[in-house]
Amino acid sequence: MSTSLLRLYPTGYRRAFGDDIAEAYREATEDAGRIARFREAGDIVAHALRMRLRLGSAQRPGRLFAAAAPFASAANAAYAAFGLVSMLADWRLSGDPDFLVPFSFVMIGCDLVTLAGAVLALSGSFAAGARWAFAGALTQALSLVLVPLSAGVLLPAAAAPYLLAPVLVAALPLACPPDLRPPARTPGAAARVALLLWTGLAVAALTLADAESHLAVVLWRLGVPMAAALLLVGRPALSRLRTPGRFALAGAPFVAMGYSAGVVDRDTAVPALAVLAAAGVALRLWRLRSRSSTG
Repeated sequence: MSTSLLRLYPTGYRRAFGDDIAEAYREATEDAGRIARFREAGDIVAHALRMRLRLGSAQRPGRLFAAAAPFASAANAAYAAFGLVSMLADWRLSGDPDFLVPFSFVMIGCDLVTLAGAVLALSGSFAAGARWAFAGALTQALSLVLVPLSAGVLLPAAAAPYLLAPVLVAALPLACPPDLRPPARTPGAAARVALLLWTGLAVAALTLADAESHLAVVLWRLGVPMAAALLLVGRPALSRLRTPGRFALAGAPFVAMGYSAGVVDRDTAVPALAVLAAAGVALRLWRLRSRSSTG
């Protein structure tokens, strides 16, 4: 194993576990091909980065991100569904055959990848699904910047929050420690394929039910996907929100996605975050009161 990989770890951690890591790497890559070696090296780099950022399962930030990871995936899924329903419903309502230009198909493809990845992450294939969701969100953001730039148009700085929010939310599940990943909600490949098919049918149904009104935009395009994603998260994930910090970090992605979707604006973003923080504190006080009364 290259010593440069071990140097990525904090000094104390490297002294305590460096030999074990090197031995595990040697056993995993013995008689392995180049791709397997590259994959193992990537795992070492990711683990070292988590240790540097104190995102291990034994550290408080790691447990904080682990509790919030399913909700970030849910917010990511809801926003991708919002993008799909908005694009297809606007095309259906306008009746313009030229509405779907090639760039629109790129956006639809990115939303499909993001939605499928987020659903897979919530249903059981957490690591692979989170990577696919992040790849879709990042590709979409880069496309929204590079395509206008190729035509000589530079996006204004005010567009940066709308572009960065989905990418940051999609990146949050990647910080979840591997041993704290959410348990599988739908075990088995067949069940996950069925869930993906159901998700596609639900997007199609929302597109057909959409109407030209602000209420329809809020309810059908964002509200229904968000409620469905929260149902997929499940009660076990909700039970892990035991502190105000976990509750706030779990709720912040929904505010961020609402901002990117145009449902939350600059005037309501701060009050929404304040209400979220207050709800987290209230939840903590309620838990403490329940614990003291039980004791």
